[in-house]
Amino acid sequence: MQEKNRPITPTGYAALKAEYDQLFRVERPKVVEIVSWAAGNGDRSENGDYIYGKQKLRSIDYRLGQLSKKIKAAQVIDPSQQHDKDHIYFGAKVALADEDDNEIFITIVGDDESDADQNRIGWNSPLARALRRAAIGDVCQVNLPSGPKWWEVIAISY
Repeated sequence: MQEKNRPITPTGYAALKAEYDQLFRVERPKVVEIVSWAAGNGDRSENGDYIYGKQKLRSIDYRLGQLSKKIKAAQVIDPSQQHDKDHIYFGAKVALADEDDNEIFITIVGDDESDADQNRIGWNSPLARALRRAAIGDVCQVNLPSGPKWWEVIAISY
């Protein structure tokens, strides 16, 4: 079930809107044109351009529906406007250390804009949930399939 309000950064929201606009204004009209042209070529049952075009059109329409729901449910939050910068909330950039003093740097973003390769974790991920409202020096436990893991908050910025 989709949340009523899904937090997202202004950058993430702009990316959703850009993808929606690209699909709706550029990609979909191209495919509609190809399908119309292919439909005029006769027998549709063996017309590869028509069959592929219709499949592509369904795929685009499905993605447009997904994006539309995400855009409607989006609650744009600008992390720079956070009043309490001493605790971890949405949009925080956090430095953490584990039990072995291995440091990681993460940014807490909306679930739709998370990217593990860039250390951007979703607001509803187990780590982000464990870190919510934590301050520098707090130790937070994250329950992983392999067992609990402890992280100490070293720094917070927005």
